[in-house]
Amino acid sequence: MKTLVIAEIADGALKPATLNAVAAAKQVCSDVHVLVAAGEKVADLAAAAAAIDGVAQVVAVEAPAYAHGLAEPLAALIVSLADGYTHVFAPATAAMKNALPRAAALLDVAQISDIVAVVSPDTFVRPIYAGNALATVQSSDKIKLATVRATAFEAASASGGSAAVVNVAAAV
Repeated sequence: MKTLVIAEIADGALKPATLNAVAAAKQVCSDVHVLVAAGEKVADLAAAAAAIDGVAQVVAVEAPAYAHGLAEPLAALIVSLADGYTHVFAPATAAMKNALPRAAALLDVAQISDIVAVVSPDTFVRPIYAGNALATVQSSDKIKLATVRATAFEAASASGGSAAVVNVAAAV
């Protein structure tokens, strides 16, 4: 099993919620990869992601299509990379809640929103009814896509890791 975490980028830096998504991914499996897609200076962002404790590999993509955080190019990139992963996690932020459902639709799988706990690799807990109740959901999809509620997981350490960085081409 391998899990891909989509890094959220703002103002030229990784958003802290990425660390929480990595922590959730580490509860699923130990082979955690982080996708860093940006319009420029991806090497600096990839170095920051590679330093996260528990990250095995960073997938770096630099292209103008990723400069403005648009959902469509990011979703296409996720789909192009998804074949090698059993799980794709992203922070439950506005940008990722826009991109991940698009990727799930293109992959013909369900997306699980706002997970607050990992029960097993195919079972997650998420809030329902405006957060007034919790539901345990199980997915039989070949690849599980989920947004991670940052406040539910303690952040992974931003230092201590030494992941390899792999540069890949942008998705069409």
